[in-house]
Amino acid sequence: MSLVIIGTVAFDTIETPFGKTDKILGGAGTFASLAASYLCDQIKLVSVIGEDFGSRNLAVIEDRGIDVSGVQIVPGGQTFSWSGRYHNDMNSRDTLATDLNVLADFDPIIPDSYQDCEYLLLGNLTPQVQLTTLARLKRKPKLVVLDTMNYWMNVALDDLKKVLQKVDVLTINDAEARQLSGEYSLVKAAKVILAMGPKYLIIKKGEHGALLFGENQIFSAPALPLADVFDPTGAGDSFAGGFIGYLAKVKSINFTNMKNALIFGSALASFCVEKFGTDRLVGLTEEDIQKRLNAFVALSQFNL
Repeated sequence: MSLVIIGTVAFDTIETPFGKTDKILGGAGTFASLAASYLCDQIKLVSVIGEDFGSRNLAVIEDRGIDVSGVQIVPGGQTFSWSGRYHNDMNSRDTLATDLNVLADFDPIIPDSYQDCEYLLLGNLTPQVQLTTLARLKRKPKLVVLDTMNYWMNVALDDLKKVLQKVDVLTINDAEARQLSGEYSLVKAAKVILAMGPKYLIIKKGEHGALLFGENQIFSAPALPLADVFDPTGAGDSFAGGFIGYLAKVKSINFTNMKNALIFGSALASFCVEKFGTDRLVGLTEEDIQKRLNAFVALSQFNL
């Protein structure tokens, strides 16, 4: 049984206090797939790219053993691209340009070879595309994780609420949790959002870690303090990929495994920010990941 990830494959142009890049590999589907590939060996990606994307960029994804037969290539089309500038605190950014290009007419096609999907990550796309993806799967996956953002809460809230009724886990940041729920307290916000449909809720708090809500329990995962953060782009997507990748690996869904998945997701996200784009996520070793996991354990372990 496989893990299917639907999300953007894109070009990013990024400027941070540490430098800038021009048109490097990015996209939610890319980051999530690469992160998950260290935990799960049956990953299938659904996305769309233009003819300009090039085989070398696609090879970065394929070389991690990710099935890209669900990635549509539009002849003569231009790949979705995003450009942004991060502020000195690296927590806020300005979007300089967003060119939807082939993403504007994206109609997700689910190949027959993807119908064994047991774990599904609905990356940050329009709620309508997410609903279409669910409708085109012949059976409901064992676990569906949804990532979304404030933009869809502003322009497509009704459709988003329909998706929320069909998923098991929602992952959003603290500002989005407050917007969606209308509550400032994250505990109260979680109660409101869980009543909308998801069984579990993850609230990401950037450099302050993440919260997991579900089964009438709360778990707080730390964020690893890093000396150098070069590029936060894709960190949330890497987190989501690591999270669902771990659950697909252990093949058991409960609050304990959810907690472990949160740490694995956080660990892979911490690698992502250390270099621009996908550079740090490519070529990790088992030893690299284990050392990072040990650092997370040491950070939060104590005795009373």
